[in-house]
Amino acid sequence: MKKIRVRFEKDSSLSYIDIAVRAAERDADAETLIGRILEISSKKINLLDGDGNLCVISADDIISATVSGKRIKVITEQGAHFSQKPLQTLSEELGEEHFVRISRFEIVNTDKIAKFDFTLSGTLRIVFKNGDETWASRRSIPQIRKKLFGKGRE
Repeated sequence: MKKIRVRFEKDSSLSYIDIAVRAAERDADAETLIGRILEISSKKINLLDGDGNLCVISADDIISATVSGKRIKVITEQGAHFSQKPLQTLSEELGEEHFVRISRFEIVNTDKIAKFDFTLSGTLRIVFKNGDETWASRRSIPQIRKKLFGKGRE
């Protein structure tokens, strides 16, 4: 790997960490560095597979999480997994940046949503990029709009 210079710049106006990789070209070294930064920054969640084996899943791979009996069914790009944590706890672990609660029983990853369909009756159908779909409760629609479109469009 080529020589790397790292420096820290304090910017109190930021509420997040902003990392820029600067190089003469986007070569294999730059790609490796970017990949490692993304790997470190991705949240990992401990889930169980269908056989009860522990799996460590990147939060980025989670599509949705739904209450299913006494467990939480977590749909990921790799398939279905389960969590024995309450939905509220899982929601807090995943954070608000990419996840929104669409009912008392379900949270979804906003990055995995392909489209929304508002019906005449006021309900909201959510279609994911993988083709799955779900419905948001009417009570959660203002929160979803606020999350996706900003504070001014409630």
